[in-house]
Amino acid sequence: MSGSRAWHVITGEYPPQIGGVSDYTYSVVKGLAAEREEVHVWCPLASHTAVKCPGVTVHSELGQASGTDLRNLDQALERFPGPRQILVEWVPHAFGFRSMNVRFCLWLWRRVARCGDHVDLMVHEPFLSFGEGSWRQDAVAVVHRFMTMVLLRAASRVWVSIPSWERLWRPYTLGRKVPFQWLPIPSNIAVAEDPAGVRALRKQYAPEGELIIGNFGMYGPTVERTWGPILSALEARPFPGRLLLIGTGSEECRNMIARKAPSLSSRVCATGPLAAAELSCHLSACDLFVQPYPDGVSSRRTSFMAGLSHGKPIVTTSGPATEPLWAESGAVVLVPRGVPGAFVDSFERLCADEQERLRMGNAARRLYQERFDLRHVIARLRQVENRETTCAY
Repeated sequence: MSGSRAWHVITGEYPPQIGGVSDYTYSVVKGLAAEREEVHVWCPLASHTAVKCPGVTVHSELGQASGTDLRNLDQALERFPGPRQILVEWVPHAFGFRSMNVRFCLWLWRRVARCGDHVDLMVHEPFLSFGEGSWRQDAVAVVHRFMTMVLLRAASRVWVSIPSWERLWRPYTLGRKVPFQWLPIPSNIAVAEDPAGVRALRKQYAPEGELIIGNFGMYGPTVERTWGPILSALEARPFPGRLLLIGTGSEECRNMIARKAPSLSSRVCATGPLAAAELSCHLSACDLFVQPYPDGVSSRRTSFMAGLSHGKPIVTTSGPATEPLWAESGAVVLVPRGVPGAFVDSFERLCADEQERLRMGNAARRLYQERFDLRHVIARLRQVENRETTCAY
């Protein structure tokens, strides 16, 4: 082992559970273990059902993060020498109690005060917004902000998945000096080197050599709102290729497109859920991607990061959370959200310009490797932890 303190990663999701936090946590602990760090994951799963990873020990004491579970977790953590290095993968809804688990936040604060443990927070989602739903949602949003204040009393450092989360959370430090640092979310889909498999997929989906335009994501309840206006604009023009919908829920999205834009239905294919290697081959088989997001793209969008890591040109939407680097990078085409005609114009221009697609794809791959690859995440975590461990002793 590296000789530093063990990592104790607390998460509400872990494989085989499906979800972005689950995938991210697995990637991070696998990366830490590859650097010979001692890693323990505390999650709701029974340890025998969790996906195995060499060098990572999975514990189930977190349970549902109830009072009894947290007492059990206390006892389990006390078996390790202190002060312990705790990294919390924070999403409010991941710890039960209808996303209002104040007890868990107070428990973290007590760990710091009583045991001297060092707590880092990785903020994937900050809290619910006001005015976007019923009065009940606003009430939950109030509780989330109280939880944030408690968490920030416990935290030694806050990592944020996008810079905007710092702006939202910093007022709740109440003047306490807590360092914030951006820790971008890398792609959770490793690039599979399978040229023969990619060629077979291209022949399957585009037998006449048409362009394959990909869209990758978890197709949730907002898909119709996101795609509806774009489909209306697309129907009025010749479609320049095949649209390949990739991922869980893609069949339902294809059915929605058939209802909303029947003239496009013969040009749309859907994969359904895929294993990681198959998924990578499907991403590699695409010529470009269209990735509209209702609130704009940001580096926390793992579906977007997957296309970037595979070196693909991407047309996407900008919004309040979109980082300035995307406009500066030359690796993506940004269109303001809510302007479907401009989105389709940009998409059509890119379809018609092979050299620009090649340039953007190379820029996307280079940008990902230089800024977002998992090795950068692991290096930042280890650099901070090792420096603070040295100071502590």
